[in-house]
Amino acid sequence: METELNSNPYEVPNYIPKRNKNGGKLMQKQKRRTTFKTRQLAVVGLLSGISIFLSLTPLGFIPILPINPTIMHVPVIIGAIIEGPMIGAFIGGIFGLSSMVRAFMTPTPTNFIFWNPIISIGVRILIGVVAGYVYRALKNRNYGVAVSAVAGSLTNTIGVLGLAYVFYLSRYAAGLGLSEAAATTFILSFVGTNGVPEAIISALITVPVIAAYRKMKK
Repeated sequence: METELNSNPYEVPNYIPKRNKNGGKLMQKQKRRTTFKTRQLAVVGLLSGISIFLSLTPLGFIPILPINPTIMHVPVIIGAIIEGPMIGAFIGGIFGLSSMVRAFMTPTPTNFIFWNPIISIGVRILIGVVAGYVYRALKNRNYGVAVSAVAGSLTNTIGVLGLAYVFYLSRYAAGLGLSEAAATTFILSFVGTNGVPEAIISALITVPVIAAYRKMKK
């Protein structure tokens, strides 16, 4: 049986290959992943740099007599809110490492507590974790950013002082020239006199920064 061929054997077939529907989406996902990674690296680099700068200069403290609250941990909180708890933890780890190095370089009667990586690095990692997860739980609330900032700041204060009490009460008391009972009272009062104002200041800084970031992102 003969079959008639009407097409030219050298002619290029007149059809357009169908695009793989999933292929386009896959490429977009890969692009997004790359963008997120780049952005996260930029956020980590910027906020870690600010945190290290604050820890190495007097700008990390706000002189409000009779207290001297610190804002060194605020970039960790901001990073956790913007990019999540893991990125916040990473920034906190870098901040903690810089504070440990500073404690070795400029020893004082009490900053030996930061020679311990559990206190200097571990607590600072927890700042990012706590602030990040609190924000995830409250991000649809108007007060989510403020509560996350307060939670992250109190994590720093309670974590550092609590572990200093557990590990170094005798030595800490000797460094302050106090008895152990007086040092315990000092630690507890410090949470109220310094820790609470630090938490409020952290919220006052973090809220407008996050608001500005959201406007820029739109």
